[in-house]
This record gives sequence, C-alpha cells and structure tokens, in this order.
Amino acid sequence: MNSAPRVFVACDLPESVQALFTDRFQARCNTLRRTLSPEELLEAAQGADALVLTATDKLDTAMVASLPTTIKVVCTYSIGMEHMDVEALKARGIAVLATPDVLSESCADVAMLLMLGAARRAVESSALLRSGQWTGWTPHQLLGVDVWGRRLGILGMGRIGRAIARRARGFDMVIHYHNRSRVAPELEAGAVYHADLASLAANSDFLCVACPSSPATRGLVNADIIDRLPPNAVVCNIARGDIIDDAALVPALESGRVAAAGLDVFAGEPNIHPAYRTLPNVFGLPHIGSSTESTRLAMGKLLCDGIEAFFAGSDPVNRVA
Repeated sequence: MNSAPRVFVACDLPESVQALFTDRFQARCNTLRRTLSPEELLEAAQGADALVLTATDKLDTAMVASLPTTIKVVCTYSIGMEHMDVEALKARGIAVLATPDVLSESCADVAMLLMLGAARRAVESSALLRSGQWTGWTPHQLLGVDVWGRRLGILGMGRIGRAIARRARGFDMVIHYHNRSRVAPELEAGAVYHADLASLAANSDFLCVACPSSPATRGLVNADIIDRLPPNAVVCNIARGDIIDDAALVPALESGRVAAAGLDVFAGEPNIHPAYRTLPNVFGLPHIGSSTESTRLAMGKLLCDGIEAFFAGSDPVNRVA
C-alpha cells in the first residue's frame, strides 16, 4: 500500500514542477490552466493530506473552515502569504509552508531591470524603434536618469532587499533602507538605516519596494511619501502592488513629479490602473519576478522537501506557521 502523503496541487504549475510532486507523492494536479473557483478547490482537495496553492488562490477564513479534515499542511508556492488566513490555519492546527529564499536572486534581477528600464526610458525607446519613426541619433533624444552612483532606498531589507542591494553596489549606488527593525551589521553591509519611511523617501533617488504585503504595509507608499522623494526620482515595485497607493503615484507620474516607475506588480492585477498601460514613463512587467525555469523548480522542490519532512515527523525548514 502506498503510504506517501496525498497531495493536491491546486495552482497551475509548469509541467516540470508538477512532476516533482507526482514523482514523490500521491499527487493530483490542476491541469485546467486557470485558477480554480473556491468550490472547485474544496471539492478537489477532498481526501488530501496536503494542499498546494499560490498567490491567486484565496484561502480566507471561510475557506479555511471548509477545508477537509484530512488536510494537515497548506503550502503556498510563493513567499507572500496575504492570500491566506494564516491565523485561521494555525487555529485549525494546519501547518503552513512557503518558498522563502529560493526566489530572492531572480526577483532581485528583475528589480534591477525595473530600475534600468524606467530610468533609461525603455518603453519610449522601444516604441520609437518599432514604430519606424526613429530618424537617427541626436544629443537630446530621450534623455533619461542615471542609475549609477545614485541613492537607492529599499523598503524592506529581507532576503530580496539584500539581494537587490548587492547588485546595486555594482552600480556604485549608495544604499539606504527602512525595515521593521534594523538588520545586523553583517547583513546591513554599510547600508544606511532609516527608522521611518519618510526619512528614507527624502534620501531615495530610487525607491524600491521589496517588503511583504500586510495590513501594516498596504498603501504605505502614499502621497506624503511620494511628495518627499527628491526631484526626478524613480519608484520601483518588486513586492506586491497594494503597497503603493495608485491614486498618489499616477498623478505624480503624469505631472513629472516622479520621473518614472518600474513596476512588476500591481494592485488588483490583472485589472490594473488603466494609466499604467498608457503612461510612457511606466516600465511595466506582468509579475515575472521569479519567472525562470530554475527558480520555479527550486520553489517546487522546497515545498516537496517540506511536505516530506513534515510527514516524517521533522520540522520543515520552510515552515512559516
């Protein structure tokens, strides 16, 4: 008799990642190539020991209460957990696993892409070239903002924030940061700590959002913070869209108060603020921060290892609750 845990993978994962689960467990996978409805998810999870979902799968209080009694572990194929009621899961004695660390480097790569693409007007440059309207080089053509040597303010000095800082030092950027608490000197690596976000904003030629979404951080980058940025600042977001107040950032981009924005995440995605689709000074990407084959596989392996450890009676290294 097969004693491997019964796992239902609710999220639409690449086939190579699905294979990690089916090879190691009694696993069933969502093959519909879309997010399941709450009813579909609950029905498919019947009889499962572990449930795997991701940021597009909402597991609110009511959903947690409706989970089958067989479920002992809920895994999220992400580092963000704002889509789950973690306290409700804990109250039911259900362990929660996530994918910390393994996607930090890929996300940090995209953060640098966002900064460079926004600062050097990549959207306008590409459009000019593709339109056939480019008439040749001139000294005043599409003047952008330098990245090298500027002050980079990082909101959230966790694994991703520190990976961004390591890359930015290669551009001779001066690193500033704000975090819930000051990090250890060896992790700080010379970065300047700001106890409040307002102070960070005033010292950020580039402001990069890299903190988790939570009730405390939603809308944190608001009109007051944006007004404190230096002239010609660039705002980037590699974390979650709801941390930035669109109603504050969009007018600042329209007026030129903020020179540009590099955004990989958006509030309400894919139904994003319409201005982000048309503003020439928005370098936007469709939430691709961790989208590499090797990172996707590493995320899947980490969850598989965690499931295996949990059911073997060990404490998974990626258990977050």
